Amino acid sequence: MTLNSPFEENFRLTERQKDGLAKLGLKTSRDLLFYFPSRYEHFSERKNIIDLAEGDKTTVFGEVLEAETSKTWRKKMAISEITVGDNTGLLNAVWFRQPYVAKMLKIGDKVALTGKISIGKSGFYVSNPSFEKISSYEALGEGSMILPIYPETVGITSRWLRFAVDRILKKVGLTELQDPLPEKVLAKYHLPSLASSLIYIHKPQKESDAQAARKRFAFEEIFFIQLARLKQRAEVEKKHSYAVKCAPEELENLFSLFPFQLTNSQENSIRAIAEDFQKNHPMSRLLEGDVGSGKTAVAVAASFMVLNSGLQTAYMAPTEILAEQHFKSFIGYFSQLRRPAKIGLITSSGCKKFPSKVNVGQPTPISKSQLLKWVENGEIPILIGTHSLIQESVRFKNLALAIIDEQHRFGTGQRALLASQKSDKIPHLLSMTATPIPRTLALTAYGDLDLSLLDELPQGRKKIITRAISPSGRDSAYEEIRKEISAGRQAFVICPRIDEPDEEKINALNVKAVKEEAKRLKKEIFPEFEVGMLHGKMLPKEKEEALSDFKKGKTNILVATSVVEVGIDIPNATIILIEGAERFGLSQLHQLRGRVGRGEHQSYCYVFAESKSQKTMERLKAFVEGKNGFELAEYDLQLRGAGELGGGKQWGISDVGMEALRNIKMVEAAREESQKIIKDDPEFKKYPLIAERLKNGKKIHFE
Repeated sequence: MTLNSPFEENFRLTERQKDGLAKLGLKTSRDLLFYFPSRYEHFSERKNIIDLAEGDKTTVFGEVLEAETSKTWRKKMAISEITVGDNTGLLNAVWFRQPYVAKMLKIGDKVALTGKISIGKSGFYVSNPSFEKISSYEALGEGSMILPIYPETVGITSRWLRFAVDRILKKVGLTELQDPLPEKVLAKYHLPSLASSLIYIHKPQKESDAQAARKRFAFEEIFFIQLARLKQRAEVEKKHSYAVKCAPEELENLFSLFPFQLTNSQENSIRAIAEDFQKNHPMSRLLEGDVGSGKTAVAVAASFMVLNSGLQTAYMAPTEILAEQHFKSFIGYFSQLRRPAKIGLITSSGCKKFPSKVNVGQPTPISKSQLLKWVENGEIPILIGTHSLIQESVRFKNLALAIIDEQHRFGTGQRALLASQKSDKIPHLLSMTATPIPRTLALTAYGDLDLSLLDELPQGRKKIITRAISPSGRDSAYEEIRKEISAGRQAFVICPRIDEPDEEKINALNVKAVKEEAKRLKKEIFPEFEVGMLHGKMLPKEKEEALSDFKKGKTNILVATSVVEVGIDIPNATIILIEGAERFGLSQLHQLRGRVGRGEHQSYCYVFAESKSQKTMERLKAFVEGKNGFELAEYDLQLRGAGELGGGKQWGISDVGMEALRNIKMVEAAREESQKIIKDDPEFKKYPLIAERLKNGKKIHFE
């Protein structure tokens, strides 16, 4: 057996197991060694049945003597019941609404049951305990025991994974594994070696072993992400970009056209961009702004500086709705100049240009071929669009600035295409996001970018009144919506789903869906108002029409999914009601709340939750009381745990790596060490294992 040998060569696998391993992405023994437990069952509090007392929270090992399923007499609720015995007594276990348990646990199986002990007419029992099939050897173990629990799938259990890992460790050993972390780094931060860490994480003798191993692998993952990002930055800084110059008085003239006064953070961000433009290498900057903080104004200022230098800007948005909105915003700013700037729009639905000879004050549709011709010869200096911007047919004469809005929604390959036109010079890059990012994640996933923060709201912007509404308060919330609409305002209603789930799941899930909720609100709650819909399955023209009707006031209530999460600007919308709030991350809830409060009127956000769990209540309390998106992002990271941040897997970081993001000292240490290596040896000639790891390692993405 070798680490790179396929499972089939060393294990007898059923077809079900083969399918399960493939689903988990496990092909070789090496893959399995780096497939880490998600948690551990601690059996240090293990007791014999004879020693149990009511109220004990403990673990019992024993053999299944009886197993059956039944239904309660009144509610016909399915239950599973088993009887477990050790050498000292019997214990009953019952699971409500889990009929599959009795099918999984068969007479003769050795099991570990963990839960709170109760006493009934028939003696001791435990309700809905966590359970784990164990081997005879484990069942006979004495003293403290820690069993690793792995992410499972059909055909692959934690028990089988423990058996397989144990066999690999015995047959192969770890001598052929070379540690990619330099010895001086391991010693400095007291991290165990790779071989020791693999043993500690899969077969810990004590809890501190597992913690030390997870710390090492967390540091390693963040360290290599940092290295990859810093190397990428170093490569960019070797290249040349266009010199962008703009006299301060020209910028002041632009600012005088703004209908508001810039905040200090906006001014600081524009100043930083202007300084970047003066350098010999391309700018790489991330502009992170809270909801409503004015990122568009900063993007306009950056584009104006490029325009003033006779160069071109490309602005890429994640959706057609947002691209259209930015197109109109840019027209609003640049049409006020003495010589209005020419602006183009390109999406899959068509192309537009402003100004037009036919109608100078309005954009007009044009053919794609004509637009591309004007872009290529430099006649259109500002081009706004979606993914259509990165088609091979789109060529610029002198692209000096690439702006990417909500850039975490684009893959790194798409970023590179936009920022690498066929030229000896590459454009400056300004990435923008309204999604609050914890500091540790910004330092890690965006280690190649300078960071500018917009942490102030424009003057006059009112705080959105936010309330978590109980089921009994639903009618009152509807009445508040009615008052707002009657006063001339508009409302959003957000649902987690587009369609109702399968009929047999409706009662179990009870999840609000856009289509059904829109019908219900119109028929039962607000028959006097116009109710519209907006969701991801609609055609682009349907989305545009739905949004246009809402903007024009033809629709009073817009029922939508989180497709409205980013950028949609309706100043007259003053109230948003969010259904199934526990199904959204705190940062996402904050984004949704930001769809209101964009005008002069007081705005409100009401959230409903289907769950009444303590965790849900804590999160909603944090959302109601949170001061800003940055605070909520940090809270979400700490509260929701590894892998869940905004759908944490989207960052390409493992659960172990996500654990590191809750430790700013570890992230800063990994960054410091990676910076030293890049500065000392940017080609990694002294570190061949690092070079190999970066070459073969997984790519971190932003999708």
